[in-house]
Amino acid sequence: MTGSISVLLADDQELFRSGVAVIVDAQVGMSVVGAAADGSEAVRLVDELAPDVVLMDIRMPGMDGVEATRQIFLPERVNRRPKPVRVLVLTTFNLDDRAATAIRYGASGFLLKDTTPVMLRDAIRTVHSGNAVLAPPDLTTLMDHHFRAPVPVPEAYLALTDKERDVFTAAARGLSNAEIAAKVFASESTVKTHIGAILRKLALRDRVQIVVFAYEHGLVG
Repeated sequence: MTGSISVLLADDQELFRSGVAVIVDAQVGMSVVGAAADGSEAVRLVDELAPDVVLMDIRMPGMDGVEATRQIFLPERVNRRPKPVRVLVLTTFNLDDRAATAIRYGASGFLLKDTTPVMLRDAIRTVHSGNAVLAPPDLTTLMDHHFRAPVPVPEAYLALTDKERDVFTAAARGLSNAEIAAKVFASESTVKTHIGAILRKLALRDRVQIVVFAYEHGLVG
């Protein structure tokens, strides 16, 4: 199907993979293109199939979902791809340190494995569009648990304009474009422009990475 979102499943439980495949294939505009039983197979299939979205179980035997995510987003792999690949981590626990690490490596958020089919469908679409799939309070709480000692702020952040820093701080706290626009007294289109400039200047992939960057460098409290 033209324009269909291609999905790769990575989970060591065959029954779970089969159930998720049925749900995904039943949705309009998305389909499962492959399935992996462990992290190493997931990395290989991402290289071979270049799916739009990977549903990645965080806990698998052998190479787990964290290491697989790290390898998927290695620069040499990213640069070879014809299009972006988004990783959505699947976990049993709401505040999972492994999920936080996977997000730090490039995943676009996490989803609990007992989620509903509708939430799974919406999450896949949201991730595919380049946005996070979890509520900002969940992400910020996760980052609070994960990052203990901030690292020095890089020169790239210091090069942001004052307005870009205001937008950065608001985005790092999970505000939507509309909320940021009201806070910094700008239009939503201007906020989108600032977000794009921030991502480019800081070499970040998406808004989730803005949150990670902010907590990693102690820029939000």
